Parts: sequence; C-alpha cells; structure tokens
Amino acid sequence: MKRIAAVIIVGLICSTLSIATSAQQSGDQAGAATPRWVLHVANYPGGISNGVRGVLAAQGEIGGSGAASIAQAPTSPSDGNPASGKNVKMNDDSYPPMPQNETAVAYNVDDPQIAVAAANDYVSGGVVIMRTSDGGQKWLSTRNTPEFRGTGDFCSGGDPGVAYSRKEGAFYISQLCFFRALPFSEVHVIKSVDGGKTWTPGRQAARAASNFDYVTHTVDDSIFNDKELIVVDNNPSSPLYGRIYVTYTKFHLLPNGFSDYCPLQLSYTDAVPTTNPLLSTWSHTKIQPDQPGGNGTGSSANQFSDPVVENNGTLDVGFVSENCNDSVDPHLLFQRSTDGGQTFLASAVQIDKAGQYLDFMDAAGDDTLPPTHFRAPNATSLAYSPKTGTLLYVYQNNINRAVSQADISYQTSTDGGLHWSDSKFLSTDSSGKPAANDQFFPWAASDESGRFYVIWFDRRLDPANVRINTWQAVSGNDATSFSSAKISSQDWNPNDGFFTSGAFIGDYNALAASTEAVYAVWTDGRDSARAVTGIGETDIFTTVQRPNSD
Repeated sequence: MKRIAAVIIVGLICSTLSIATSAQQSGDQAGAATPRWVLHVANYPGGISNGVRGVLAAQGEIGGSGAASIAQAPTSPSDGNPASGKNVKMNDDSYPPMPQNETAVAYNVDDPQIAVAAANDYVSGGVVIMRTSDGGQKWLSTRNTPEFRGTGDFCSGGDPGVAYSRKEGAFYISQLCFFRALPFSEVHVIKSVDGGKTWTPGRQAARAASNFDYVTHTVDDSIFNDKELIVVDNNPSSPLYGRIYVTYTKFHLLPNGFSDYCPLQLSYTDAVPTTNPLLSTWSHTKIQPDQPGGNGTGSSANQFSDPVVENNGTLDVGFVSENCNDSVDPHLLFQRSTDGGQTFLASAVQIDKAGQYLDFMDAAGDDTLPPTHFRAPNATSLAYSPKTGTLLYVYQNNINRAVSQADISYQTSTDGGLHWSDSKFLSTDSSGKPAANDQFFPWAASDESGRFYVIWFDRRLDPANVRINTWQAVSGNDATSFSSAKISSQDWNPNDGFFTSGAFIGDYNALAASTEAVYAVWTDGRDSARAVTGIGETDIFTTVQRPNSD
C-alpha cells in the first residue's frame, strides 16, 4: 500500500550529483532507463506506497536550486509543554522547516521511560530519530540517511519501523533504500545500544532485503521492496527469544511499471552484530505466494503488514489484500507462523465479514478522501494482549459512508487469529453511533496488563470535514468496549502539510503502550507556516500519558 520515504533536502543535492557515478559503477544492468517503480507511479494510481510517491512529488515542488538554501537541522531539544497530558513536539527543525511524517515508536521494555520514535524526514532524506529518557516529556533528535553499498551512494529512505530487543538491550529501526533514477531497492536495519543516542551508520546497515546481488553485481530491476515493519520476540520463555522479524511487500514490475503481483514477504535473523550490522545473515520466507494474476488482485496482492509476537513465540501478521495497481483493498487478511517464520498457514485467514466492511473506492483509485486532496489509504493495525492472548485488528471502514463518511472499526480474535468477531465501530459519538466525517490512520497497542489503546486521525469537529485532530480509545475489558477522547490540543489543516501541494501527510501513525507510559505518536501540521516560508510542513507530536498516575 503506500508509504514511505523522504526526499533528501541536503541529500537531494548529493543524490543528484552522484547519479552519473552510480550508473557507471553499477554496470550496464542499471543503465540510464527510468526505474520501473517510477513508471509504476507515473502510470498507476495505487500499489507502491504514497511515501515512495512523495519522493517524486517533493522533488518537483522543491526544484533543484531551492535545495541549496536549506539549512541543516539544529540539534537543540524539541519544544512543547512537558506537563502530563499535554502535547509535546518531538522533532527539531531545519530552517525553513521541512516536513516529517509517518511515525513509528517503541520503548525499552525494562525501563518504559526510555523510548525511541522515528519518522520520514525531508531534511536528511532518511529518517529523523527522536529519543526520550523521561517518559516523553522531552525529546532529542538525530538523523540517519541510508547508503547503498553497491555504489556507495546515499539513497532515499524513510518508511520507518521501530522495535526494542530485551535480549540485547537494543533499539532497531528499519527503513527503505531506493533511488529516483536507479533501479536498486533494499530494506535496511540499523541498531542502537545506548538508548537511541547513536546508531549504525547508513553504510553499515543490515540488509533485510535487496534486489541487488552482491556476488554477481547484478540488479533485478523488476523488484521493488516497499512498506516494511519490524518486531522482536521479547519473551524469555519463547524458543526463539530475541529473533528479529521484518515484513515487507515485494512488488514485481513489468517494463511499463504494471505490477502483476505484489506478495508479502518476511526476513528474519537471530543476530545483528553491534559493531557492523552489515555482517548479519537473514533468512527469507514468502508469507504470501508469488502468483501473477489479472489486475494484480488475489492472494498475491498485499500491503500494510503489521507483525506482532505472542508469548509463546508465534508470529502474527495482519495485512490488507490490496490490488497492486489501483489501491483497492477488497479484504483484510491474517497470517501466522508457529516455527519462527519458516512456514505460514496454507492460506491466509480473511478477517472481514460479508456486509461488515467496505473500502473507499474514489474515482481516481488513489484513496483521496474529499474534500481534501491528500491520500488516506486503509492503514491497518494489529495488537496482541500478553495477558489474555486476544488479538485486536483496527482499520478504516467505509461501510457506513453514506451517513458518517470513513469510520474506524475493529474486530477481535481469541483463538490466535483463526476466527474473528463481527466488526464494531470504534470511532463513535456520545450516543454510540459512528462519528460524523472522516476518521482514518488508526494504530493499536496493548500494555503489559492487557489494556488496549487505539489512536486515529479524526475530522468530526470540523463541519467542513477538513481540519484534523487526534483521538484515542482505551479498553480495560479485553476490547469488549472502549471509551474515547480527543488527545490533540490543536487541530490542523492537511492542505498545508506538504510542500506546496498538501498531497501527502504520511500514511499512518504510531502507538506503543506500557503501564508506565503510553506513547501516542502522530504527524501534526499545526505549526506549518506556508504563508511565510512557502513550504508546507508537518512535525511529530505526542502527548505525555502515565496510566499508573491516573
């Protein structure tokens, strides 16, 4: 589905200057041909994630000469009110400020006051990494730009995932590595063992997936790897304690950019050397089969994978069956592995039920929710209760669109994902009916006690259905019922959130929950100053939540 990426601002210059060198070093197989993923974006409205598409959009809006005037971001602490329950801006800014979007977050499971978050960063072209050691009251920023070892060039990155390893006492971040003018495509993983202060340099990142053969020095330009997320088995009693899993979508592209299949994939490893993660060895499994078919539909078309690990080491993955070329999401699916990712169920379990779910299918086939013109794909999220074993799946649902626009719905499973409950509306008003206007980009998590949390973007308070707030729902009864409330202290206009077009605000938010601190992390454009700088921007915000003190 959609997502990721970041356009290099300072890095945009470096990337542009290095293209000729890259092509020469990579051999005839790279050539000067337009990469198939670029043709895909140009010719088809859906499939490859919106974050990746944002690279091309931002490049056109900034212009070559504009990039040279962008100053590097300062290293001062982020601003915001540190009082409990107040909104806190997490990232620092460049001047003029550039967008950050698409968030991920994880906390140290032995000390939840320590957490790391990441987001697409249009200053560095990779990810901005934000860390806290006081439960989210104050954050410090650093940045990481990926590097493709095949040529030594910095690549565009973003689409971050964040995980913590209890076994190693380490944080991990996954992100993409791709080029606007070359066919190389990789999924990288970097590591921090000091609470997020320092990270693996881009040139030494582990490679969880690549379309480049480092032995033969050839590239398979028909493959583009997209939308990865990362999780670690943190259960000491699990036989696979410490295993690192990365899920992603492998787009297979024809010469004209058409994707005939785009299945879900898994990479996993049991060890990432701290001194040089590049030396790690990864195994690979097809979660869904390579299966060309018609319009890119069916079991081979997948996006938005979200992995979680159960107490016994079972790996669960929720995802959507999304057409490879038009962003239509016919069904919501589930897979699981009980042998550490070596094998999965013979066929995916369908979560949605007849008459209870409907994807939004606009005329352009690109998930644009009117009256605004940014894309709002069906970002989905899977959460697991370590106390009861219940699985919670949340998603955007348009089954009641004629009355309430897009809503957030949820379903649960109590048998490891083999069977699912009927769908219920989560974004409701005081009377229990689906809330008015659009709700989208949900993310779910459970704390150690089994309490579930869900956040999402919500436009119910704006009669024009434009301005966005962030809402949160909480359940203390194993997702039997939820209570919800607005957690953002200020709304914002998404039309001012991305350079000059406002067409991209990310594709998802993030949430990590413990009984000591709940980290709801979202993209927020309240400080966008397009009228002053000419550049729309968004930042990353959170709200300080301490459940034990409630």
